Amino acid sequence: MKCINKAISLLLITSMCLGLTACGNGSSKAAEAESGDGVITLRILENDTAKAEGYLDELINAFNEAYKDKGIVAVDANMDEYSNLAENGPYGYGPDVLYQANDKLMTYAEDKHILAINKEDFECSQYIPDEAWDAFAISVDGKQYTCAVPVNVQEPMLFYRKDMLPDNWEADWDKDGDSTPDFLQNWSSLYQYSQQIYSSSNGEKYGLVAACNDLYMMAEFMFSYGGYVFGKDGNGVLNSEDIGFGKGASAKGMLGLRQFAGVMNEECIDDSIGQNRYSKVADGTYFCSISTPDTYVLFHDRLADVYKEEGLSEAEASDKATENLGMIELPRTMPADGNLSENGDTVDTVVMGGVNGYGISAYTEHREACIEFVNFATSKEMIKKRAEILGIAPTRSDVAEEIGGVTEMIFGSLNEGHIALMPSIKAVDQIWDPMRTLLSDVAKDAFRENKGEAVKYADEASMQEALDKASQSIYDAIYTLSN
Repeated sequence: MKCINKAISLLLITSMCLGLTACGNGSSKAAEAESGDGVITLRILENDTAKAEGYLDELINAFNEAYKDKGIVAVDANMDEYSNLAENGPYGYGPDVLYQANDKLMTYAEDKHILAINKEDFECSQYIPDEAWDAFAISVDGKQYTCAVPVNVQEPMLFYRKDMLPDNWEADWDKDGDSTPDFLQNWSSLYQYSQQIYSSSNGEKYGLVAACNDLYMMAEFMFSYGGYVFGKDGNGVLNSEDIGFGKGASAKGMLGLRQFAGVMNEECIDDSIGQNRYSKVADGTYFCSISTPDTYVLFHDRLADVYKEEGLSEAEASDKATENLGMIELPRTMPADGNLSENGDTVDTVVMGGVNGYGISAYTEHREACIEFVNFATSKEMIKKRAEILGIAPTRSDVAEEIGGVTEMIFGSLNEGHIALMPSIKAVDQIWDPMRTLLSDVAKDAFRENKGEAVKYADEASMQEALDKASQSIYDAIYTLSN
């Protein structure tokens, strides 16, 4: 084990030293290092939304224009956003620079597929809070290294049409008189409002419909009740032997998820909602859905399409969509006993969050050029452009302050404990499939009941047993099946 740690440490130290000399005043040291061998080509892997909405093209074109006389060209890696660097990198098929969430990037870092960087070499570092950098920190032999540059912070958000709020919401859905609908503030009211919509429309319209099989979107049904991903040891280091999805009163929360699924469309049990939520919120089939801030543009554009079909010009439709698309944090309270039908004692909602950023492949032949690209991509101008096109919550404080939006709110929630960041260790790779299977089955149970079929999770004991089995599956995947 000591030898392995030493090897990782040596690689990271070597990478760090390379990084220390790589970035500076904007001149291309990578290009200077290439002697008459043509132009350096960097392959850039971005997420699918950035590609679909044209941001990657904007970024690449701007970089190539700025570096046209410096011997570096950036191109789309032309790979799926979930391409596996660990499998592709060693054979030369992986990207040079990749944009992904902290859990994925740091899994690569733990296995030496990502280079360590010196964050002070990046102009953006002075504007990014420590909480964001911490998501990309790794400890080796007692030393801390940083392995990616934060770009935006994520948490599940509620998307809805402001112009589809019920006419009577102030009288019937604002019991505390704070001028905000109760169903945007607590889960019990959101369930009750969803139930009303479903019943009054004879099942043709819905309140909240979300991907119940998506752990990232649904973790609040465990985390709010004392559940967690991994515990920590006495030194505050994540302990992947302590798997916490079934801890605390998580079984109560999961019964609440099962209850809510009963007033959703059956698409909530699989991946189809991930694709149609944008259009279904836009056309009013769903009052609201759950997604991340960087998908704001997809909700906006589908809503603009609805307004264009109603006869508005493209500019008018876009402006009206901006005016009427609501994006807020998930309701702040859950029922303490998990029963969404009642309005009793509550617990604070805790969601799963993450930080997306740029990492540099350990397999690139052009480290310095990659650092040049990341420095350019995380500049104020490009992060502002990314926010304008995609609606992200940027980690750069100067951009966040200039454009407004939700960044300050998200970091506030993070500091207050309402957001639990995805663990940045390799073991997190093993949580998704077992929890996805369980979450889907729990949601499906609501439809079994509606169809008069036998149910699997009728009480807290059966739900606890299912959570314990899922946790054991995760443990086995980490410590048994992998050996």
